[in-house]
Amino acid sequence: MTHALPLPFAPDAPWLAPLAGYSDLPFRTLCRRYGAACSETEMVSAKGLVFGGYGTERLLATTEADAPLVVQLFGAEPEIFERAMPLLLRRGFTRFDLNCGCSVRKVNKSGSGSALMTRPELLLKIVDAMLRAAGPGNVGVKLRLGFTPDDENYLDLGRRLEDLGAGWLTLHPRTGRQLFSGTARWEAVGELTRAVSIPVLASGDLFFAEDAARCLEQTGCAGVMFARGALTDPMIFQRLRDILAGRAPSPRTAEGLAEAALTHIRLCRELDGTPRGFRAIRAFLPRYAKGFSGIRALRQSLLTCHDWDALEAMAGEIALLEPDPNQPQALGAEPAAVREG
Repeated sequence: MTHALPLPFAPDAPWLAPLAGYSDLPFRTLCRRYGAACSETEMVSAKGLVFGGYGTERLLATTEADAPLVVQLFGAEPEIFERAMPLLLRRGFTRFDLNCGCSVRKVNKSGSGSALMTRPELLLKIVDAMLRAAGPGNVGVKLRLGFTPDDENYLDLGRRLEDLGAGWLTLHPRTGRQLFSGTARWEAVGELTRAVSIPVLASGDLFFAEDAARCLEQTGCAGVMFARGALTDPMIFQRLRDILAGRAPSPRTAEGLAEAALTHIRLCRELDGTPRGFRAIRAFLPRYAKGFSGIRALRQSLLTCHDWDALEAMAGEIALLEPDPNQPQALGAEPAAVREG
């Protein structure tokens, strides 16, 4: 397995974020074709790994081309991580990320995700367990600012994680309590970048490639991690590379999105092909039409597709959509159900 490839940390090496329910092997493969330099898995339960939780195997599905790859884990028990890490190492995985950013209530109620930021000593014990298994530099941590505005501790945690041996940090500059409301505080990414010497990746409100270019300029961070922006435009990675190289990025068009949708369908069919995979991509396709008129009709038409051939034929319908004059293509209004790890 080639997952030991060096991790890319550079402005023109954008990452795909771990997105629960979305960043599976087919979508990661699609984003790599459009310029994603590195990907993270959907967040994987450490307890599910140890006790054989439902769906864990699917989350870890990978190929030689799916590299470099980071496995993102969540949980709240250091002893469980001590048992989970050797299982992953034996399978050839070498780079790992601890999820301290997910703000979904179900995850936080278990003490995991952004709730870990309320218990920094426990968070550090978990990272220590991961580092003892994987080695210094092979574990990153996805952080929020804190859990509430009154307990923002990302700078202190960042420094302590660096001292512990963490290889990189990713910051979504909102609190856990905020979920995805308000505006991401990019200035906090800059503060964390200056506070530590390990790479810091920025996440949050990077809906367009132009957003990412501004974030990089304003914060001086090592790179960016696209999440919700990639869901509606997987070509966002190449658009950022074009901007940073001084080239005009290609416009977001219905024809281009239809091509991406068709490629995505074929990757799902090839790499998954299960009824679950079919339902997942069928539900995903309307995202490609965000900012265009006729999404509701497209969604209804997709419900009549019951096989892969019909689904491929429907992808062409996206190319016929017209921009919606009443809905500018501001990709920020995503539902909280999109769980960014």
